Amino acid sequence: METKKPEETLIGLLGMEFVEISKGKVVMTMPVDERTYQPLGFLHGGASVALAETAASIGTAHLIDLEKEICFGLEINANHIKSKREGIVTATAEVVHQGKTTMVWDIRMKDEEENLICISRCTMAVVPKKSKEK
Repeated sequence: METKKPEETLIGLLGMEFVEISKGKVVMTMPVDERTYQPLGFLHGGASVALAETAASIGTAHLIDLEKEICFGLEINANHIKSKREGIVTATAEVVHQGKTTMVWDIRMKDEEENLICISRCTMAVVPKKSKEK
């Protein structure tokens, strides 16, 4: 299976951008516009969750051996604290548990004025690659 470039995936469709990727931390942005609206013109909760899981996934991928392992979202929850109609949201994901088979990430999404928009927790599964995936 061919690996896609980020811009060819949901990351590109929703306009997500990487700001920082370091060991145990990922910072990403996403616009609040027609790509991420719900029908009433506010930031869609699903778009916030997509950003949160993307940040946790990228963070996990940078903490594992991608030659031998692969990661998948196992569970995610989100508390939508404040609505937003336009601008940019910034998600900061930090690892709170780094195990051999799971990782847990805390993701906080804020707007340009540092208002808290969403708090999310994402559990990632880390599994060995099957021989055909290597």
